Amino acid sequence: MSRTVLITGASGTVSTALMDALEGADVKLRALAYSESGIDALRERGTDVVTGDLGDPRTLPPAFEGVDDVWLLTPNGPRAPENSMNALWAAREAGVERVVRLSAIDAAHDAPNRSGRLHALSDREIERSGLRWTILKPHWFMQNLLNEAGEVATTGGFSLNMAAAELAMIDARDIADVAARVLLDDPGEHHGETYTLSGPRLLSFDDVAGELGRALGRDVGYRPVSDEAKREAMLGHGVPGWIVDMVEEYAQAYAAGWGRYTTGTVAELLGRPPRDIAEFARDHAEAFGG
Repeated sequence: MSRTVLITGASGTVSTALMDALEGADVKLRALAYSESGIDALRERGTDVVTGDLGDPRTLPPAFEGVDDVWLLTPNGPRAPENSMNALWAAREAGVERVVRLSAIDAAHDAPNRSGRLHALSDREIERSGLRWTILKPHWFMQNLLNEAGEVATTGGFSLNMAAAELAMIDARDIADVAARVLLDDPGEHHGETYTLSGPRLLSFDDVAGELGRALGRDVGYRPVSDEAKREAMLGHGVPGWIVDMVEEYAQAYAAGWGRYTTGTVAELLGRPPRDIAEFARDHAEAFGG
């Protein structure tokens, strides 16, 4: 009998890629939608859609009823542990068997950023939930570069407050493929595992600029800027203050050498290497003005 998988954060980058990865598999997909926005697109792909708010536990029972597995992705913000707590409570009440949770690189009580410390709270709770669980901790998403696509297209370069940081950035499609592998395997196979996921190599942002340039057939430059300059730019684009703070805290940590390592986990779980930045650049060349 096929299992029912509830997808939270259904409009997010990784969740969307996960639904693509599960397309054609012997599972029934149900998406938890916060609002009516995007519901039609989800239904067009054959996904059952239930509205609900992870911040309001009273809205969650219909979404979790009859669900076997939950893909748990909570919005970034100070209420993330509360959102995760509400989802876990609804899962337990509904008799869900397994939760696969998207956490963050090196989430821990002593992480150098608030997001990592908040993720750690949710990780500890899921570990003691009584449910089968798997936690994924990915490195910086290559898809974050799409935030700079307009600047690349119009100016031939991009500005980040990452200094000379080197990151083992990962394509979100690989995170989704790992999540799909876990969800399609027997519920006991990955229970109690925390998988740290990275791309195939460490990359500086000069390396990234070079690969974008090769994909676009023209020079692309990386322009290091100060934290304050990036903060002003993001606030000017209407990015919420808490998110601006989070990005700045991660940038400071990466610039100081935090998270400077790769893992072989993606290859071990998928039987193939993770996507390289060159493939990402080719696949998204149009977005960068190619």
